Amino acid sequence: MKNKKDNDFADRRSAAAEAKAALLKSYRAAKEAAEPTRLAREAERKAIAAAREERQAEKERLKRDEQARIEAVATERQAAADAAAKAEAEGREKAEKDRVSRVIEDEAARKAARDERYANRKARQK
Repeated sequence: MKNKKDNDFADRRSAAAEAKAALLKSYRAAKEAAEPTRLAREAERKAIAAAREERQAEKERLKRDEQARIEAVATERQAAADAAAKAEAEGREKAEKDRVSRVIEDEAARKAARDERYANRKARQK
């Protein structure tokens, strides 16, 4: 069904302006009505972000504590390994000194036996 009224340019322009004003008015009304929920969502997002940052800080603190514990254990193991190596080196050094002293004592005993044989031979020759 066709509109029987004659719509001239001015009528169409005013109708468009009224429609635009109505859309703007409804947009502003919707925006004002949604303001409390928008503020609530924003506050919720901030709370979630703060909780996330707190969890991340706790995770980083735990990671630092674990790293410090691992470093302490590694230091203790290194100290124990160093002590064991030092004890082994001292044991080898003591064994070497004992062997050297036994060699010297054996050499002295052989020399004493040789000198005694020599003295006995000289005594028999006289």
